[in-house]
Amino acid sequence: MITVRRTTLTAAVAALALTCGCGAADMTRQASPFAGAQGAKTVTLSVQSWVGAQADVAVAQYLLEHELGYRVDTVQVDEVPAWDALSQGRVDAILEDWGHPEQEKRYVQDKGTIAPGGDLGVSGHIGWFVPTYLAKQHPDITDWRNLDKYAPLFRTAESGGKGQLLDGSPSYVTNDKALVKNLKLDYQVVFAGSEAAQITQIKQFAKEKKPFLTYWYAPQWLFEKVPMTEVRLPPYREGCDADAAKVACAYPRTPLQKYLNAEFSKSGGRAAAFLKKFKWTTQDQNEVSLMIADQKTAPDQAAKKWVDSHPAVWRKWLS
Repeated sequence: MITVRRTTLTAAVAALALTCGCGAADMTRQASPFAGAQGAKTVTLSVQSWVGAQADVAVAQYLLEHELGYRVDTVQVDEVPAWDALSQGRVDAILEDWGHPEQEKRYVQDKGTIAPGGDLGVSGHIGWFVPTYLAKQHPDITDWRNLDKYAPLFRTAESGGKGQLLDGSPSYVTNDKALVKNLKLDYQVVFAGSEAAQITQIKQFAKEKKPFLTYWYAPQWLFEKVPMTEVRLPPYREGCDADAAKVACAYPRTPLQKYLNAEFSKSGGRAAAFLKKFKWTTQDQNEVSLMIADQKTAPDQAAKKWVDSHPAVWRKWLS
């Protein structure tokens, strides 16, 4: 993510997504008819398919409804189409964006149809990871230059005789195919299909103490269940990922951002003001994410538990 990883959040949706990194099809047609409605006390939020973003929306929705008296509709939209929906007023806000400079230039700078909503307070980072138990057995495996030596360990039925690099959804922003090619690595990128499917595979590998190499990202609650160690890729330098086909460097660390529809930003009243002030920590987000994805708590109940125990944090967002 980087120059990167959700319809009302029912427990079933959360379980299916298990969830940052992103969804299936362009779901903009699900957009609420109330988005941007003049005078309507309704807010429509874009909800991405990873659990960190679901946690953001769950808490924001709970407070908008229970403290500010708004009706909140949520719409599942993939990362890039979400920008289109936001620009068109189909949704009012995106609460967790991992960096889309082309869309930012088009809609924020050139068209002025989207307005920055400020930092989420969470920094995101994508990388390649191996299980810590494997890194302890083979300490040099955490240097990308040694990966080919270990490629046989990572072969699967899907990787065509090469080592498998496990990715999540093809809709996530990922440089992995270019990295494998440009670093001349004997690996095949294999997409699990979604964050939920990727998590299932990672947990199964870990249960059996098998080797795996995976694209993964922080913040993410799974690190608490499956300790993983990052593989050092060539250092990130400003602009090294400007040409997607030529990327040969690590992913940057990205302060995650919020974006609002420009009209909503100006005329959205207390809801818009609240969303601009919404800012929490990685620890806060992981606390809610863990409840949703691992403990199978319904998102609204996970949000309530967090709200009940952190009044000093969220009351500042309402002032």
